[in-house]
Amino acid sequence: MLKIVYPICCGIDVHKKFVVATIGTTNKSGVTDYQTRQFSTFTESLLQLLDWLKIHSCVHVCMESTGKYWHPVFNILEDYCDVVVANPKYVKGIRGKKTDKKDSIWLCDLHKHGLVPSSFIPPLPIRQIRDLMRYRFKLINVKSSEKNRIQNSLTVSNIMISSVVSDTFGVSSMRIINHILDNPDDKDFEVSSMLHGSMQDKAETITKSINGNLTKPQAEKMRVCLHHFENIEKHITDIERVVLGLAQPYLPQIEIILSLPSIKDVFTAIAIISEIGSDMAVFNSSKHLCSWAGVTPQNNESAGKKKSVRISRAGVYIKPLLVQCANAAIKSKKCPYFKNRYDQIKKRRGHKKAIIAIAHTLLKCIYYMLNNGETFNYDLYKIDSKPKQSYASQITEEMALRYLETLGYQIPDMRNTT
Repeated sequence: MLKIVYPICCGIDVHKKFVVATIGTTNKSGVTDYQTRQFSTFTESLLQLLDWLKIHSCVHVCMESTGKYWHPVFNILEDYCDVVVANPKYVKGIRGKKTDKKDSIWLCDLHKHGLVPSSFIPPLPIRQIRDLMRYRFKLINVKSSEKNRIQNSLTVSNIMISSVVSDTFGVSSMRIINHILDNPDDKDFEVSSMLHGSMQDKAETITKSINGNLTKPQAEKMRVCLHHFENIEKHITDIERVVLGLAQPYLPQIEIILSLPSIKDVFTAIAIISEIGSDMAVFNSSKHLCSWAGVTPQNNESAGKKKSVRISRAGVYIKPLLVQCANAAIKSKKCPYFKNRYDQIKKRRGHKKAIIAIAHTLLKCIYYMLNNGETFNYDLYKIDSKPKQSYASQITEEMALRYLETLGYQIPDMRNTT
């Protein structure tokens, strides 16, 4: 018989409009009595759920992470209850026997025996930063899409300024593009007056590159895209201002992460803090953190055979961020350890696996740095900055002499001379 871990616990089946909660009370004989109630997802009704839990002295609660619908319930219960938010794949019920009441009882039974692993839910201040940073990430993606649309319109119109300048959206390039949009009939305007710095040397080439045919529909499309692009930039600036205000209590942790050789942008450090939190005590070890972030191979073994060693799909936001940092780390001249380690793995496994390995190493560094309150120590990585050859010599002296003899060289026998 399974051990009873929580004699009094609650399982909550969460939906958009209502939640179904079941409190299970287990006596000393191991018999469990269930009480089930349904509550609306309005705040007033959720507060009644909290009062109901208090009446039954129930502080252990388990629910699925159903979309965003678990957030209101969690926000109200987290101050009083120990809430376990479970990944649905770990609490799947029996097929064919599924109702809201049975689901809540099933959650209650699993939690009663301590069989439900809890998802990592950071404190409220971290969650607020995480929400804004993820929205900033989405806005940056939309901004990139608008830049691509503008570039496509220029290409279709045979305005090939991107072939001459390094940044189509730089100051000089945007002056030229805006002039073309505002004055479509002006074909012979002075380009050099809009250029600055070293771009003056390319004035003649740029003049030839912008001699295209911009139609009215394409011009209207570009105006809309540019207006949207500028608005998104303003929104990103507003979001960043709010994030910087919320991140003030975590400045020591941000400074620690910024000491890594591959992280120079403060918003990259804030994004990492928003995903993993500032307290590493919630993870049992660095291996648990790396597994949670999805930068370690999965466990998929049966009958002594490993079916797959692919990384998991976890860490939708933190994993791309770590890979981006890893690509910067292997270019760092200040700390060549990451480059050497990358080259060693790339020879055997290829770029993708090598860069994930570097991302894994960076996350382990972040774990220990935050856990110990220490900045990155470059001296610890100087040992492997020039790795020794791990293989023995492939040819002996005797073999070398014999090879030279086959080439026609006369090698005196030094062993017979005294």
